[in-house]
Amino acid sequence: MPAGAKKVDRSTRWGNPFAVGMPGIPDVAVAVARFRDAVEHDAFDDATLRAQFSREHIREALAGLDLACWCPLDGPCHADVLIEIANER
Repeated sequence: MPAGAKKVDRSTRWGNPFAVGMPGIPDVAVAVARFRDAVEHDAFDDATLRAQFSREHIREALAGLDLACWCPLDGPCHADVLIEIANER
């Protein structure tokens, strides 16, 4: 992992709670789309996840940081969603 990067994979509190193989999630693209939708619409079923992935909390905790996950760089990754939200103005 690059020096100074913040790990956001499933071994951390920032991991995507939508995993490939869950009902209705056949691949990474769908998992990332479900994550984006849940974050953008505050649509997590669980109150803990709603608080953890609130736009405010993401910005406070991750703004300006390099985020690292294990997804291939040329494919979809929930870290891209976190980066967009963390650095939006």
